[in-house]
Amino acid sequence: MDEKFSASAGNVVAGIDVGGTFTDLLLIDGKAGGKVHIAKTPTTVENQAFGVVAALGATGVPIDGIDLIVHGTTTTTNAVLERRLAKTGMITTRGFRDVIELGRRTRPQAYGMTGTFVPVIPRDLRLEVSERVEASGSVRIQLDEAEMREAVKKLLDAGCESLVIHFLHSYANPSHERRAAEIAAELWPNSHITTGHALLSEAREFERGVTASVNASVQPILERYVERLRKELAAKGYARDFLIMNGNGGMISARFVTQESAKTVMSGPASGVIAAAYTGKRAGFGDLVTYDMGGTSTDVALIRNAEPAVSNEIEIEYAMPIHVPMVAVHTVGAGGGSIARVDAAGLIQIGPESAGANPGPICYGRGGVEPTITDANLVLGRLAPKKLLAVDNPVTVERVTGIFEEKIGKRTGLSGVEAAGAILKLGNMKMAGAIRMVSVSRGHDPRDFALFAFGGAGPLHATALARELGLPRVLVPARPGITNALGCVVADLRHDFVNTINQPVKLLDEAALRELLERHRNEGEALIAKQAVKPDAIRVTHSADMQFVGQTHIINVPLPSSSVSRETLQLLFEKAYFARFKVQLPEIRANLVNLNTSVIGVRPQIDLSKLIDPAGRAAKLEEAQREVRPVWYGGRWHDTPVYAREKLPLDAIIEGPAILEQMDATTVLEPGDRARSDADGNIIIDIGEV
Repeated sequence: MDEKFSASAGNVVAGIDVGGTFTDLLLIDGKAGGKVHIAKTPTTVENQAFGVVAALGATGVPIDGIDLIVHGTTTTTNAVLERRLAKTGMITTRGFRDVIELGRRTRPQAYGMTGTFVPVIPRDLRLEVSERVEASGSVRIQLDEAEMREAVKKLLDAGCESLVIHFLHSYANPSHERRAAEIAAELWPNSHITTGHALLSEAREFERGVTASVNASVQPILERYVERLRKELAAKGYARDFLIMNGNGGMISARFVTQESAKTVMSGPASGVIAAAYTGKRAGFGDLVTYDMGGTSTDVALIRNAEPAVSNEIEIEYAMPIHVPMVAVHTVGAGGGSIARVDAAGLIQIGPESAGANPGPICYGRGGVEPTITDANLVLGRLAPKKLLAVDNPVTVERVTGIFEEKIGKRTGLSGVEAAGAILKLGNMKMAGAIRMVSVSRGHDPRDFALFAFGGAGPLHATALARELGLPRVLVPARPGITNALGCVVADLRHDFVNTINQPVKLLDEAALRELLERHRNEGEALIAKQAVKPDAIRVTHSADMQFVGQTHIINVPLPSSSVSRETLQLLFEKAYFARFKVQLPEIRANLVNLNTSVIGVRPQIDLSKLIDPAGRAAKLEEAQREVRPVWYGGRWHDTPVYAREKLPLDAIIEGPAILEQMDATTVLEPGDRARSDADGNIIIDIGEV
């Protein structure tokens, strides 16, 4: 990238997040004193690039005047979840073609004898060749190069677009995979060749094979999308490079992103968690549970000491482990568009079916006829009909209430309003369960955390969830509906490395461990140096995946430096194990499974105080009040003041019940809650007694 770009990068920065319903944009114009532009446009499912360009155009800032575009994409996530994958073939060690189908001794349904599972690559496209490397790394059977060439030709004749080379113990000695890739490259018509060891140097062949298969299967899809977006931007005058968010919360140049496409899975949710950590740290809240409720799903994650939890043990769906480091996000199928229904037993159920962006909830006026959580909030007075975004043909509250009574109330003995209240309560319970999964189930007390609520619908439900879970306060950022886009703006450059060791701690070669971690550091710094955007500083963190000998469960243990002794490793693991399970087992030996390194290119700080224009704030709280309207809380109506959030004085104290409305979200304060603002315009809500 040329020097002109490097010198000017960061003056005008746009962060864009493509969600299931809306494409969100946040643009910070450094040339105009940090002026903020926001936009929220419908996602164009047929080609997300159109929605991205539309969002950029909605800011009024010429696209050719933007210095840097950072993009969080759902392209690969949706492709994996919906199984819209490129036709991919696998070449593997003879006798092991079924590894990615056999998997682990688990079932799709924990309780039940039925279930279906479709492997990423079908059996007829998984071919075997003669080769064998032992777990020690020594070669038992040399690679049969003639067989390799014949297998490549068969997969090409079958119409495969991508290729996976997955040999049994390539993590210990990758020479056969490397040679196989060289042979394949002589015949393969594109660069979509994935070797398992290059993406994930991990001992477990099932997880390594599935991860490589996912990577290869989404490579062509991501490449086509990136090229479409590049052409659309170029047509508007943007000729520079742009960055893509990875699932680990870091960014990578669009020029390199397709090489490791699997790392972009969960890109969107990761950007929101990064924004939460950044915002919370500035606000003085290092320990957060993030709660991102959008149109189709809800994502929750844990942040300790302003650092998001990152895991390389993520399973996107049953038997779909993607073992590259990602922000540890737990997702449930309950969003604003989740459809409510009454099942055969007469019980109200919510999701996983969603009204999506089209037709959307009933209140969008696009033909939707099924009651959703968004519609319930409208019926209960929490949303104002005239403040809804992207409404084609307005639908009256009375009409929506009637549909609730017809489809839910008649079968449950509830009125339309009571049915909406029941749906809201049930949806909150489902989302509270997700929060327990990232906190209580991991040994954390939710009362030690603040709830960071964002997404278009998160602040509507946050205080009810905090009360249910015992969290003492809620932090609502200045722009909750575009927090994922903010994450794109503030995210750092990041590269993660994992290598399998799989040895008891007492047998480790300390010098070899130190050499491996230093190699991670050097490789990460070299990769960051290739990026168009230059960081302010480089930060390196190390960790170890460890277990007791004989166990299968792994615990991630942060390491203080690249130089750690065997004794220190044992003590750190015992401390982490006790923190998680409150059990001490000093008589059992520890085992080092993996060594991990994160190399982070720290980008310049962003001033968040202008996310809401300071000039638009009123002098007194009364001047920010729009109206008083009845809102349903706890089974009855309360007269509730409604405020324009952008006009709230920074020193305002707001007693619940209250509604705070803004362009991208609505925040609900329940009776007994008390809210205040901070210098960045965040709303901090202290949860009242039940």
